[in-house]
Amino acid sequence: MRTSELHVLPCGDHAILVELAGLEDVLALNAALRDHEPAGLVDVVPAAETLLIMFDPGVTSAERLTADLAHLPDERPDADEPPLVEIPVGYDGPDLDAVAAATGLSAAEVVRRHSGATYTVAFTGFAPGFAYLTGLDPQLVLPRRDDPRTRVPAGSVAIADRYSGVYPRSGPGGWHLLGHTDAVLWDLDRTPPAALLPGTRVRFTDGRP
Repeated sequence: MRTSELHVLPCGDHAILVELAGLEDVLALNAALRDHEPAGLVDVVPAAETLLIMFDPGVTSAERLTADLAHLPDERPDADEPPLVEIPVGYDGPDLDAVAAATGLSAAEVVRRHSGATYTVAFTGFAPGFAYLTGLDPQLVLPRRDDPRTRVPAGSVAIADRYSGVYPRSGPGGWHLLGHTDAVLWDLDRTPPAALLPGTRVRFTDGRP
């Protein structure tokens, strides 16, 4: 991996932040670090255009870890297929008809396209257990709502920009709500608490059990 293409910033005494050109580069570097773990690596937190790399300062340093990036492969080697999580959805969301109108599709076609895709958890954030899922049908790509809601119910299945996601608990939000699920995606009594971790594949199924 060419470190000249990476912009690395120190984050305290036990982390570095790598700025990258986009999500594809973030996922590639994240995969390379997972498959070829440098000495002292503690955790990796991907985002849309950055990767936070936490390390043990008793084992390595920011300078040494940055140099280790140069020895990582540019492409992820062959690996087992990531796990697949299926999430049953009742497509009864309050924004379903508005999304259909905005995209020029019928509501049934919106459901077909949303449930017909296979998604990948790119990164998590915003709220505990909230996963940003890539793989959304290009025709369903819409900007966030102009009028965000002060409360989105837990289990709401939504889209915004090029992502889909599920609100793991109630809270404010500006995504378009297509439906809801009873699946529990964040549980502190579970290890790990999040059901959707980076790299996990996700499919939404039309209907609840």
